[in-house]
This record gives sequence, structure tokens and C-alpha cells, in this order.
Amino acid sequence: MNRTYQIFIFIIILTIASLYIALPRQFHLKFNQFGLNLDREVIVPAPTFNLFGKQFSYDFQLKQGLDIQGGMQVVLQADMSEIESSDRETALESAREIILRRVDLYGINEPSVTTSQVGESHRILVDLPGVSDPNQALRLVGQTAQLDFRLQTNDPEVIAQATTSAVTFFEQFEPTALTGKQLKRSSVQFDPQTNEPVIAMEFNDEGRELFAEITQANVGQVLAIFIDEYPVAMPQINTPISDGRAVMTGGFTLEQAQQLAIQLNAGALPVPIQVLEQRQLGASIGQQAVTESIRAGLIGIGLVMLFMILLYGWKGLIADWALIIYGIITVAAYKVLGVTLTLPGIAGLLLSVGMAVDANILIFERMKEELRLGKPWKRAMKLGFGRAWDSIKDANIATIMTALVLINPVNFPFLATSGLVRGFGVTLLVGVLIGLFTGVVVTRTLMRLFLSEPKIKVAAIGGKR
Repeated sequence: MNRTYQIFIFIIILTIASLYIALPRQFHLKFNQFGLNLDREVIVPAPTFNLFGKQFSYDFQLKQGLDIQGGMQVVLQADMSEIESSDRETALESAREIILRRVDLYGINEPSVTTSQVGESHRILVDLPGVSDPNQALRLVGQTAQLDFRLQTNDPEVIAQATTSAVTFFEQFEPTALTGKQLKRSSVQFDPQTNEPVIAMEFNDEGRELFAEITQANVGQVLAIFIDEYPVAMPQINTPISDGRAVMTGGFTLEQAQQLAIQLNAGALPVPIQVLEQRQLGASIGQQAVTESIRAGLIGIGLVMLFMILLYGWKGLIADWALIIYGIITVAAYKVLGVTLTLPGIAGLLLSVGMAVDANILIFERMKEELRLGKPWKRAMKLGFGRAWDSIKDANIATIMTALVLINPVNFPFLATSGLVRGFGVTLLVGVLIGLFTGVVVTRTLMRLFLSEPKIKVAAIGGKR
């Protein structure tokens, strides 16, 4: 079996697997034509597999953004007037982490919490899909994080009741006078002996005295750290600490230590939050826009496919099949990667479809040039793909760089931070990468297998016999 057939088999397997993932888990099939009457609900089972005797199931769903699903969008202004300039970036990120944890605990699907800093303005942008109650949104995001330290009680009755539910378990911790106001800052350090990440905490003068009293009187006890009435850490007091500098160990990974330090700083550097803007978007508006966008996209794609067939004949038909494979793989990739689909994201998808076809046009036109120069068919096809690659590569690299700027993966404050803009960038990036694969690899493989050399009639001129 030559390499072309191997690639073709891989394309078939990839397309079938992608189609299985891309199909909705449940849809209504209705057909009443040519004497055939079909009306039934179709349920596609979720992919399952067994590993080490355990069964795993993945139910891939196409995630919908705020503009499609509906919900609340809140813009918050963080008051940094009482925060030192060197600590403002940390305070803003801490507030973002706390708000994100609040909405996660509440069970909101696919929330988006991003920060924006322009000059002296520090803002937090919160998208809450599925939330329609303004008061609920304000309860989730409109409060400053509250951090306090609580000692575990020694009362046997309370401890016995703590095994019955989580609520009573939290009640066995008694508040102390030590709060986030006395915590100066926390940071990630490394144990010089084990090189493991640890959390270093530093208290102010008032906190140093309170912390010294607590640790001296409660060696061996648990001093839990609560944020917004929820425990984030439960360290045990090993030794009295009188200098206001403590180190929390616990076998943390670097990511866990960084996350905990950010949460503690949210209480150590409380940032007053003011709601600047609150907007509600109904799901019906988003669904209507999606329907109209999809209809317009399908019409556009249909015209493009017709154009390819009329201009390039059988080559255009093969390019259209590659385009269909592109669409199937793209939808499957959205589900597997967890891409949140937004209205700008749909625009990015349609734009990437055009770029996928553009690659085929460059290749076919280059083939025409090689054939005009008298090259054999197979040689012209090989040169067409090879020499058109430079133009395809340069155009797609420029688009990929643009998409990365829109996505802003490292959260540069001077670039886009809006979830809608990033959604457009993500779908554009995924579409361009898949378009490169289908526009070059899939099209070339199909042409090698199903497109034969055209027969050219040659007229002979001879003399009189």
C-alpha cells in the first residue's frame, strides 16, 4: 500500500470520527418525499471506552457564548486609591480570581472573567451566561472578598456533628480577630531543603501580635483560612510564630501554590468594587442572530462551491468535498477543544472557510500555468501544490499571527481582553489550521486518487497522398 492510500484511509477514519463527534446527541429527522415518510427522534450515544476495567464516557457539547445563550454582562470598576502602585496588578488579579471562584461555585456554565487596565482605570469584565436576575449577578460579583482566620473548636459534640454534613463541618471553626486586613501579603517561595513550593505570609504590626497570640496558645490545632465563608486552606499550627512571618507547607504543586497565593492576596488587598455597567441579553436575540448567520453562511458556501465547480470542473468538485470534510472536522474540533461559540466566532468560522477555498484556487491556478508551459499532468499537479505552498503559507501565517493577537493568550493589557473578540480569534485560528490541512493534504490526496489526466485531442496535418 503506497503512501497516498495510507493518507486516504487516515482521512476517512478522521472524517467518520469527526462526524460522530460533530453530530448533535439528539435531533429530529423528518423527511416526506418520493413516497418515503420518515419522522423520528434520533439519539446518538456519547463516545465510551474502557480503560483498566473502568468505563469512560465523553458527551461533547457545542458550548454557547453569552451572546447566543443569553445572560448578564457586568463591568466592574476596581477602586485602587488605597492600594500601593506596586500591588495594584496583584490586587486586580486577586479580585478576578475570587469572582471567578464565586461564579464557578454557583454552577454557572462557561463564565468569563477578564481584567482590563487602561491608564489609572482598572476594570473587571464579567460574562454570566444563563443568569437573568440582576440581583443574583450583583451578589456574585459586586462584593469585596472577605478573608478571615478561624480556629477549629475542641468541643466534642460539635466535632461529632461535623461528620454529618458540610455545613456543620464549617461551623466547627470559630472566628478569630485575625482577618485579611492584617495580612500584608502572601507569595510563593521554595523550601531550600525540599525545593517544594510553599506559601509565605507576612502580617502587619497589628496582625503580628494577633498571630503570635493565636499560634502560642494553639500549637497542634488547625487554623483554617476562609474566603467568603468558604475554607481555602486548613494548615496546622506546628510552632509559635512571633515575627509575623509564616510559611504554609502541604505538598503543593507550583500551580496550586500560585492559585492559593492569589486567593489570599484577594483578602490581604481588598479592592472596593463599583458596578459601572450591567447589561442583560436575551437568548432569543442570540438564537435569531445565529439562525440568520448560519443561513447566510450556508448560502455563501453554496455559491462558493458552485463557483468552484463551474470554474475548475472536476478539480472544483474535489475541492468542494475537501471543504465538506473541513466543516465536519472543524465542528468536531470546537466540541473537543471546548471552544465557546459566539456570534463573532461564527464570523471567524465563515472567514476561515473562504481562506480554505482560497488555497485551492492558488493551487489550481498554478497548475494551469504549469500545463501551459507544457508540463505533463502529474508533474504539473505536483508543481502546482509545491510552488503554491509559499503563497499559501505566507497568507496563513499572517492570519495566524492576527488571530493570536486577538486571542491575547498571555493577557497583555494593551491588547484585546473582550471575550467576544477572543472568541472570533479562537475560531479563526482553529479554522485556518484545519483549512491548511484540508486545502492541501486532503485535496491533493483526493486528486491523486480520483482525478485522471485529461485527454487532449491533437489534430494532425498531413499532405495530399
